[in-house]
Amino acid sequence: MSASRALRPQALALSLASLLPSLAMAQQHDASSRGPGPAASDSRDAVELDQVVVTAQKRATNLQQTPISVSVADAEALQDRKVISLGNLADGAIPSLRVTPFATRSSALNIGIRGIGAAGDANQPARDAGVGVYVDGVFLGRAQGLGTMLYDVERIEVLKGPQGTLFGRNTEGGAISIVTRQPTGELEGRLTAGVSNYGGYNTGLHLDLPKLGQVSFKLDAVQSKRDGTTDNPMPGQEDFNAFSKRGGRLSALWQPSQAFSALYAYDNAYDATTPYHTQLLVAGPYASPLQVSGTRTERRDSAILGGPQQPNVGRTDGHLLNVSWDLSDALTLKSISSYRELEQGQFDMGLIDAISTYSGAGRPFARYSLAQVYQHQYSQEFQLIGNTPQVEYLAGAFYYHETAGDNAQTPNMLLWGPGGNSYTLNPATNPLDLRSVRIDRASKAWTDSLGVFGQATWTPASVERLHVTAGGRFTRDDKRGQLSIVNGASTALRFDDAWSRFDPMVNIAYDLGTQAMVYAKYSTGFKAGGANSRSTNYTAFDPEEVTAYELGLKSEFWDSRARLNLALFDATVAHKQVDFNLPFDPNSGVTRTTAVTTNALDEVETRGAELEFTLIPVENLTLRLSHAYTDIDALHTVDPFGAGVQVTVQPLLAPKNATSLAVDYFVPLANASALKFHVDGNWSDGFYTSEYDQTLTDSSTLVNARIALVDMPMGQGGTTAEFSLWSRNLLDEQHLFYKLNSAALGQSGIFNDPRTFGFDVTVHF
Repeated sequence: MSASRALRPQALALSLASLLPSLAMAQQHDASSRGPGPAASDSRDAVELDQVVVTAQKRATNLQQTPISVSVADAEALQDRKVISLGNLADGAIPSLRVTPFATRSSALNIGIRGIGAAGDANQPARDAGVGVYVDGVFLGRAQGLGTMLYDVERIEVLKGPQGTLFGRNTEGGAISIVTRQPTGELEGRLTAGVSNYGGYNTGLHLDLPKLGQVSFKLDAVQSKRDGTTDNPMPGQEDFNAFSKRGGRLSALWQPSQAFSALYAYDNAYDATTPYHTQLLVAGPYASPLQVSGTRTERRDSAILGGPQQPNVGRTDGHLLNVSWDLSDALTLKSISSYRELEQGQFDMGLIDAISTYSGAGRPFARYSLAQVYQHQYSQEFQLIGNTPQVEYLAGAFYYHETAGDNAQTPNMLLWGPGGNSYTLNPATNPLDLRSVRIDRASKAWTDSLGVFGQATWTPASVERLHVTAGGRFTRDDKRGQLSIVNGASTALRFDDAWSRFDPMVNIAYDLGTQAMVYAKYSTGFKAGGANSRSTNYTAFDPEEVTAYELGLKSEFWDSRARLNLALFDATVAHKQVDFNLPFDPNSGVTRTTAVTTNALDEVETRGAELEFTLIPVENLTLRLSHAYTDIDALHTVDPFGAGVQVTVQPLLAPKNATSLAVDYFVPLANASALKFHVDGNWSDGFYTSEYDQTLTDSSTLVNARIALVDMPMGQGGTTAEFSLWSRNLLDEQHLFYKLNSAALGQSGIFNDPRTFGFDVTVHF
C-alpha cells in the first residue's frame, strides 16, 4: 500500500484538527448568546432536536456525550421506512451498515459494517459472523433467524468499529443492539392493520396491562404476509420472494422496590420465506434453448424455468431474564440470562435459471437445495456498574454455549425434454420425500466461550473537560465439530481447537464546550475461528483480527437545532478468513462440499469517514444527512484450489460511497392532529458479495416515502387514530445486489425488490 493512500492515525488527527478552531469559536458564540444559569434555558428557542439516549457503553448515556461512532434508528424512523425486520435495512438507511441475504435466502442475513465482519457463507455451524446482533443485551449466534419480525422496538443502535472490549467476540466490524420497550404498568396500547400490493397484509397488537401488585405485563403480537414478486411458471407452486412472518412476545417486569427490577420475556416467531429469483442475464455455453431465449438484463416478472418450491420455514423462541439491583447509589449489579433455540429450513429453488445445464433429453436437472439448520444457545452475563466522583467503571463476565448443526440434500426435480425446449417433473423425486433423498452434507459444532472484561473512565477534577477511558477483555473460545457426511458418504472428520486473546481499548475525549466534544479511540476485536463444513478435510482456521483507530467529533449548535457528528477511522484486518470454491465443472460429478476457508497471510488496510448531520431549519421541518466513505485494499492470497497461484480477493459489503438523506415535515391541524410527510433517499456504490466470485454489484438509488395523518382524536377517552400511505422503492428502481459469473453457466444476478406500497391504520388507546 502506498503512503499516499494510507490514512494512518497522524493523518486522521491532522484532518480532524483542521475543523476544531471554527467549531470551538461556534461553541463560544453559542454559549455567550445563551448566557449562564437557568435564564439561558428560558431564552432558548423552543424548536430543538430531541436528545438521544443509548446504551452502547452498557449504561444509559446521551448519544452526544458517548465518544464512539453510533447511529440510532428510533421507533418513528423505523415506522417511516416500513422496517419490519433487520432485512429491510438493506436499503441503506445507515450508510456504513450493509445487510444482504445469504445468496438467494432471505432466511439468513449477511451483515457488514465499514466493510468488515461479513461472512460469505452463512450456512456454517462452525463459523461465525463478525458483526454481533443483540436483543436486549442477548447475543444472537446465527445468521439464521435474523430475518424474523421485530417486536415493539424502542431503538436500534449500530455501533461501528471493533467492540471487542464490552461486547466481545464476533464484533470486529461492530454491533447491532436492538432495544425493545419494557412494560409500563399502565393500561395502554396500539392496534395496527394494513394492506399492500402483491397480496400483502399486516397486523400488530402492542398491549400494556395495568400493574398487578408489583408486576407489569406487556404483550406484543405481530404478523406480516406478502406474495412473491417473481412468478414461478410451474402451476400450484410457491412464487419467488414471498414471506409470511409472525411472532409473539410476553414480558413481565417485577419491581418490588426502586432499587431492584427483574424483566422476564418469552418470544416465539415463525418466518416462512421463498428464495429470491436468480435471473439469467447472459446465457453460458451449457444453457438450454429455453434459457437462452429468456435471458434479459432487466428485471423479469417470471422465471424462465419453473419447479417445485415450498416455503423455507424458520422457527425461533427464547427466554430472557434481565435483573438490575442497585447495591448503593453508586453501584449497580446487572445479570442477563438467556436460552434460545432455532430451526431453519432453507429450501432453495431460486437458482433454477442460473445453474441448470442442458445435458440431453431425459436427463435430470433443477437441483433443489434443501438445507436444514438448527441451533440452541444459552448465555449468562454479569455486569458491575459503578462510579466515584472522578471515575465511572464497569466490570463483568460472560459465558456462552452453542450447539449448532446443518445438513443438505440436492435432488434434481426436473427432466429435460427433446432439444432442451421443454421439461417435465422428475418421477424419481416427485412427490418429494426427504427420507428417500441422499444427504450430501451433515455437520455439527459445539462452542463454549468465556469472557472477563472491564472498563473505566477517569475525569480528573483539575481538567473536567477531559475523559480518559481504558478497558480490556480476555476471551477463551473452545470449539469442536464433526463433519459426519461428505458428498453422501459417512466420515469420521473432526476438529477440536481453542483460542485465547486479550482485546484492549483506549479512548481519550475532550469537551470543546457544553455542546461539542472530540475523541480519539484505539480498539481491537476479532471474529472467532472455526472450520468449513463444505470442505473435504474439515481443518480448523484461526480467528480474524482487527486493530482500529478512530477520531471523532460530536457537536450541537444553533440552540440545539443542528447536530453534526463526524468519525474518521483506520483499521487493519489480520488473518482474514477467506472462502474458496472449487471451480464449477459440469462433467466432474461433484455436487457438494467443494469449498475451503483459509487465513490469509497478508493484512488488509481499511480507512474512511462517516458524517451524520441533522438540522431543523424551520419549525416542523427536520433534515437528516448521513454519508459513509470506505476505502479498503484488496487482499492478495493463495488459492488452495489454484496450485499455489496468488489471487486478488476484494472486500465484501464495502461500497466506497453511500449516502442517506431523509426529510420529515409536520403540518399541524386544528384538532391537535397533524399531517406528517416523510421521504428518504438512499444511494450506494456497488460492492462485492462473494469472495470466490469477484463481481461488483450495481450502484443503487432507493427512495421510500410515507404520508400519515397522526393523532386523530377518536371519542372522549384519549384514543387516537393514525392513517398512513407508504411506499418502499417508490420510484421502482432496479439494480442487481448480487451477481454471479461462470464461464460454463454465464452471468446471473438477483434484483432488488420492486416497488411496494400499502395503507395502514393504527389505533392508540
